[in-house]
Amino acid sequence: MVNAPDINGLRADLEAEALRLGFAALGIAPAAEDARAAGRLADWLAGGNHGAMGWMADREHHRRSPQGLWPDARSVIALGMSYAPAGDPLALANAGERARISTYAQGADYHDVVKKAEKALARWLVEQAKKRGLGDIGVKVFVDTAPVMEKPLGMAAGLGWQGKHTNLVSRSHGSWLFLGAIYTTLDFAPDAPGRDRCGNCHACQDACPTQAFPAPYRLDARRCISYLTIEHKGPIPEEFRRAMGNRIYGCDDCLAVCPWNKFASEAQRLRAFLPRAELAAPRLAELLALDDAGFRRLFSGSPIKRIGRNSFIRNCLIAAGNSGDQALLAQAQALQADPDPVVAEAATWAARQIMQA
Repeated sequence: MVNAPDINGLRADLEAEALRLGFAALGIAPAAEDARAAGRLADWLAGGNHGAMGWMADREHHRRSPQGLWPDARSVIALGMSYAPAGDPLALANAGERARISTYAQGADYHDVVKKAEKALARWLVEQAKKRGLGDIGVKVFVDTAPVMEKPLGMAAGLGWQGKHTNLVSRSHGSWLFLGAIYTTLDFAPDAPGRDRCGNCHACQDACPTQAFPAPYRLDARRCISYLTIEHKGPIPEEFRRAMGNRIYGCDDCLAVCPWNKFASEAQRLRAFLPRAELAAPRLAELLALDDAGFRRLFSGSPIKRIGRNSFIRNCLIAAGNSGDQALLAQAQALQADPDPVVAEAATWAARQIMQA
């Protein structure tokens, strides 16, 4: 154990540096396994709730705890970056000719923005530890691309708690935090964990259009619109198509209705996460016209780019079918000849729905 006053002083300066770099929240969690979180993960996977996300089960042994991934880790620096929206994320619910893109994906790719800031903070920490006589330390940074349980770690570090929608809820930032983690060999004193403050509220459960919550605090990804529009690689199951409405990438419903959002301030959101004008309320007709090159141009620097043109057009066709907009019929019919069979099937469905409207 290093000298306590030195590491405590470093901890205070670390938080100040994190705020300077654009983070809105920081907390420290132990790197050892949290038996409750690990048990919930095992039960969730055993129930098949991860759908086709096989990588979650394949690396469960790493995901269970920070030390399972990196045995030398002693502390986790849990970080949150705000993307609180200025307006109502549900405002376009009845605008059938428009597409709804999840708030988090309307600006810059959070993977890039958060990781850049994390790397800067990690470099600062390494330099400061050496300057303060704490020796050479190890650090590893993670943003949603490694077997890391960011939400339970955020709760363990006191950033908030996992709400009934399974996402992290903060008393200061509501449900609008991007999460990241820095694992380190420094043995910081952990912060007090977050306390569940959902109480009797079940707004997020009631808001889900596909009943993706079999119970509070448990998500069945196979029914979740975010999973279906982003991770799912085949035809959208017909039982969920109507419920998708005009959502073409992700879904904000369970997050948007959380009453703790009233404490979130858009002033704490980074400029990088401001919505791009062309993504705030795009017309379905313009999106359906995208070929692969056009898709890549439009979504350069966006998290949407990773799902590829075919899955994206599939989603837009479901929205077109739900719109009943006769102006979209010709585009749906033309896409029935698309070389991708998933797109062609979605186009056939959309054309049929529009003609029956």
